[in-house]
Amino acid sequence: LLGLTSDRDPTSVGGIGTGTHSSLSDQPTGGTTQGGQGFGGTSVDKNSSLGKGSLRNLLKLRKASDQSQDTRRSSQQDKEGLDPESLMFRDGRRKIDMVLCYEEDDQGVMTELEALKRHQRKLFQENLIREGLEFEVEDKAQAFDGKTYFVKIHIPWRTESRYAEVMNLKLPVKRFITISVKEEETALRRQQNKILNYWNRFMSMTEYNHERIEKEPSFYSATANGNPEEQFIVKDRCTSYTSAQRSLIVMQILMRTRFDETEKVNNVGIRRLLNDGTYLACFPLHEGRYDKDHSSGALFDRRLLYLEWARPIKWYKKQPLCLVRKYFGDKIALYFSWLGFYTKMLYAPAIVGLFCFLYGLATMDSSDNIPTKEICDENGPGKTMLCPLCDRACSYQQLHESCFFAQLTYLFDNPSTVFFAIFMSFWATTFLELWKRKQSVLVWEWDLQNIENEEDMRPEFETTVKTFRINPVTREKEPYMPTWTRAVRFVATSSAVLFMISVVLGAVLGTIIYRISLVSVIYSGGGSFFRTHAKLFTTMTAALINLIIIMLLTRVSASYFYYPAKITYSYDLQTEQIYHKLALYLTNMENPRTQTEYEDSYTVKIFVFEFMNFYSSLIYIAFFKGRFYDYPGDDVARKSEFLRLKGDICDPAGCLSELCIQLAIIMVGKQCWNNFMEYFFPAFYNWWRRRKHKQLTKDETHLHMAWEQDYHLQDPGKLALFDEYLEMSAYRRACV
Repeated sequence: LLGLTSDRDPTSVGGIGTGTHSSLSDQPTGGTTQGGQGFGGTSVDKNSSLGKGSLRNLLKLRKASDQSQDTRRSSQQDKEGLDPESLMFRDGRRKIDMVLCYEEDDQGVMTELEALKRHQRKLFQENLIREGLEFEVEDKAQAFDGKTYFVKIHIPWRTESRYAEVMNLKLPVKRFITISVKEEETALRRQQNKILNYWNRFMSMTEYNHERIEKEPSFYSATANGNPEEQFIVKDRCTSYTSAQRSLIVMQILMRTRFDETEKVNNVGIRRLLNDGTYLACFPLHEGRYDKDHSSGALFDRRLLYLEWARPIKWYKKQPLCLVRKYFGDKIALYFSWLGFYTKMLYAPAIVGLFCFLYGLATMDSSDNIPTKEICDENGPGKTMLCPLCDRACSYQQLHESCFFAQLTYLFDNPSTVFFAIFMSFWATTFLELWKRKQSVLVWEWDLQNIENEEDMRPEFETTVKTFRINPVTREKEPYMPTWTRAVRFVATSSAVLFMISVVLGAVLGTIIYRISLVSVIYSGGGSFFRTHAKLFTTMTAALINLIIIMLLTRVSASYFYYPAKITYSYDLQTEQIYHKLALYLTNMENPRTQTEYEDSYTVKIFVFEFMNFYSSLIYIAFFKGRFYDYPGDDVARKSEFLRLKGDICDPAGCLSELCIQLAIIMVGKQCWNNFMEYFFPAFYNWWRRRKHKQLTKDETHLHMAWEQDYHLQDPGKLALFDEYLEMSAYRRACV
C-alpha cells in the first residue's frame, strides 16, 4: 500500500498531451499471456463474453467514484474526489487497461545509467502514444516514497478494434437457438424421471449460486473485421471485449514498441525494459477487492470468484468455469477444468486402493501370507543365519530380523495388488479418453478450434531474427530462421540438458554411497537401538536426502531479490528454480517461432529433467538394486567407492518396502513443501512487502489506490501455470 499526498495533477508523457491519438502501426501481432503482476499466472482470453452485469457494475463504479467518502479519514485523495477503488482515469470514463511503474530519485547527481533510462522511457511512451494508447501519469509526489511513478494506460475503441482485427480476436455474431422435443411419457419414463429428480435435488447442493453467476450465453463468433459495431453483437464498447482481451492487445503493443532512435534489434519491447530496471512492473488491475464488497455495492468478478469458488469452504461446489474463463482467460479455465476432472476421476482408484490396503491388513496372518509368516517365525525358518549386509563392519543376522519389512511389503504386495494393477491400467486409459471428449466439448463451446492455426509469431522471434523469406502461402515477407541455425542451437541446448541429467544421476549415486557408508558406520560404532533399526534408519535418511536434492535442483535457491520500494538489494529466499531457469534460458536461445512451439520446447526439457530427478532413485531401487551383487567378501568391491555399489543389496524381504518408504517420503514431503510455497510463502511475501512499504509511507492518512494495492502483489512468474501442470502430472505418474 503506497502513496503520498500532492496537489499536482497527472502529467503528460514526454511533452505530449495525455490521450493523444495516432494511427495504428502495420507491425503484426500475436498471442501472449498476462498475469497479476509481470507476465505469468493469468492467461489472456481470446474470446469475448457478454455478461449482463458487467455494464451495470461499470456504471455503479463510475457513480461511486464521484461520491464522498464520509467514513474515511481525510486525505489528499478525498480533497481531490478520488476513489481508491476506482479502475478509471480521473475523468471517470476511460478504463485502466495496464499500469507501468518506475522510480526516479532527484536527490544527488543523476548517473549516466539513470539518464539513459529516463531517455528510453520518454521515447518508449511517445511511441506508445503514436500507436494509439492513452496515458495518465500519477506523479511521484503522490507516491509513498516520493519517487514512484504509476503510468496508467487506456486503449481507446478505435485502436482496440483495429488490433483485434490483426490479432484475430473473435466477437459474437449470433446466439445459439436450441429446440428440444419432448418425448412421450410412459410409466417407465415417469419412474426414471422421479429417480432423476431425486438425484438432481441432491446434486443441487454442489451447484454455485446461479443468481450471482449467470450462465454464459452461447454465440456464433467470428474474427473481427472492419467496424465491429456494424457486424457483431456490440452492446457497449466498454464490455465488447473482456478485460483480459484488452490487456492482451495492450501487451502486444508494449512488446513491439521500440525505445530508442536506432534500429538495433534488441531495443524493442517492455520485457527488455523490465529486465534492465527501466520499469519496475507492468500489470493489469484486478477488479476491486476480493475480501470485501465494493463501496458502490456492485459485485465484480473477482469478488464473485472468491465468494463462490476460491475459498476452502466451497470445496464441494462446482467450478464456475464460465466466470473463471471470463476473468482469467482460456488457459486458466482449461487448467481448472482439467484439475476438477482429474480430481473426480481419482475417486475410483482411491477407493479401490484403500480396499486393497485393508485387504492386506486383514489377511496379514492368513494362509495367503506364507512368506511373511515364515520370515517372522523365530523358531522356524526365521532362525536362518544370513551373511552380513556390509563388508567387515556388519555381523551375521537372523532371518526373523526382517519381519517388519516383510509385513510392510505384504501390505502393498498382496493378492489384491494384481487386481489393482489391472484396474489402474484400465483407469489410466479411460481417464485419457474421457478427458479428450471433455476437452473437445470445451474447445467447441469456447471456440478454440483454430487457435493454433491463427497463432502469430512471438514478438521476441520477430524482433531478433535477421533473416527473411517469402511465405509460400501468403506470399508475404516474414522473419525466418534457417534450418542450419536451428540445428546448431538444438545441439547446444541438448548438450546442456544431458549435462543436467548427469548431475541428477550423480546425486543418486552419491545417495547410494551414503547409504552403504552409513550402514557400516552404524554397525561399527552405533548404539544398540541404532544397530537394531539400522536398515530402517538408513532407508529413511537416504530418502530424505534424495528429497532435499530433488527440491534443491528444481524448486528453491537463495538469491538476491529486488524490492521496488527500496533502491537496495536484499537477501531473500524465493522460488528460483535452478533447472527451470536453465531450461528457460535454453528455450530462449532456441528462439521458437510461435508461443506454442516455445512452450512445447520448454515442456520437453522440463519433463526430461523432472522425470530423471523424480524417478531415478525409484527406478534404481525397483529394478537395479542388488543386481550387481556377486558374493560376500568380494575383493573387487573393496577397490574403490564406486565399486562398493556392488554391495548395495535389498533386505531379505525384498526391495518393495524400501521403495514404498522412498516414494512416501518424496510424495508427502514434496506436497507439503509445495503447499507451503504456494500458499504460505505468497501470503508472507505480500505481508512483508506491505509492511516494508508502510514503514516508508510518509503520510499515514494516505489512501492507497487500486494500482498501488496491486503493485504489492507477488509476481507469479512467466510460466506459473506450466508449473501447476507439471506438479499434477508428476503425481499422476506416481499413482499410475
